[in-house]
Amino acid sequence: MIPLSVLDLAPIAEGSDAGQALRNSADLARHVEALGYRRFWMAEHHNLPGIASAATAVALAHVAAGTSRIRIGAGGIMLPNHAPLLIAEQFGTLAALHPGRVDLGLGRAPGSDQVTARAMRRTLHASSDEFPRDVVELMSYFQPAALDQAVQAVPGAGLEVPIWILGSSTYGAQLAAILGLPFAFASHFAPAMMMEAMAIYRQRWRPSAQLSAPYVMLGVNVIAAENDDEARFLFSSLQQSFLNSRSGRPGKLPPPVADMDSRLDRYARAMLDDALSCAIVGGPQTVKRGLDDFVARTGADELMVTANIFDHEKRKRSFQILAEVHGQMRAMA
Repeated sequence: MIPLSVLDLAPIAEGSDAGQALRNSADLARHVEALGYRRFWMAEHHNLPGIASAATAVALAHVAAGTSRIRIGAGGIMLPNHAPLLIAEQFGTLAALHPGRVDLGLGRAPGSDQVTARAMRRTLHASSDEFPRDVVELMSYFQPAALDQAVQAVPGAGLEVPIWILGSSTYGAQLAAILGLPFAFASHFAPAMMMEAMAIYRQRWRPSAQLSAPYVMLGVNVIAAENDDEARFLFSSLQQSFLNSRSGRPGKLPPPVADMDSRLDRYARAMLDDALSCAIVGGPQTVKRGLDDFVARTGADELMVTANIFDHEKRKRSFQILAEVHGQMRAMA
C-alpha cells in the first residue's frame, strides 16, 4: 500500500471568497490528517480568480497551525518568481515553527501568464533557464552556515528542509535525477510525458545526502462519491474549470452540472481527454479499481491526490472514501 497525500489548490467556489477557501483548506487538512494522509501540499498560482494559495508560505502557515502530524509543503513554489534566499527564509520559518513537518517542492514554470509573471518579478532578466542554479543555491541555505558565510537564511540554516523537484516534462526528471532529489510529476493536468519522465528519472538517478534511491510521486485527480453517477456529476466542476482556464476565461470553481458530456464539442472533449486522462472518478469500487490500476501501471512510490469539488463537505467525503478503499484508515488502527 503506497502512501497517499493531498494537493490542495484552495479552490474559490462561485458565490464564495478567498477567506472561506483558505478556511476550507485548514479544515480539509485536519480531516485528511485524521484519515492518515502523509502530506498536505499547496500550490503557487497567480492572477487566477479560483485559487487562493498565491501566497503559498502564508497559506501553509495557516494550515500547519491547525494540524499536528501531517507534513505540510509546497507543490510547488515557482522558483523563477523568487530570490532563493527569500524562499529559504520563508520555509525556514515554517520548519522552525513545525520541526520535521515541512517539504519544499520547486517548479520552474511561472504559475501564471507572462504578463503576471513580469508584474511579479519587476525585471526582464529572471529566466527559467537559471532554475538549476537557483535550486542549488536554495539548497545551500538549508545547510549549516559556515563561519565565514556572508549570507545566511535565518531561520533556515541547518534545518535541512527536504527539497522536491516538480515537473510536467522530462526536464524536471533529469534535474531531480542529477541532484538526487525526489520527483513529483504533474500527471493530474499534464500526463502526456509521465511514463517517459519517470523512466528518465530512474535511469539517470544519482544518490545524494538527502535520498539514497529514486522516489516518484504522481499527481492524480480522484473524485469519489457514493456511486459513479454522483462522482461524474461532481467531476463536472473540474471539467468546466479546466475548459474555462484553457479558453482564456479563468474564474471561480463553478457548480456541477448534469450531463456534462452532452455539453462538450469535439475540441473540448479532446482537450479534457488529454489533460485529465489520469483522473479516477466513481463510487468506492470504481475508485479502488482505478487506483490499483494506476499504481500497477506506473510503479509510483506515492500519490498526490487532488480533488476540486464545489461542495466542501463532498470534497471531504471524497478523500474519506479514497482512504477507506485504499486501506489507509485500517493501517492507522
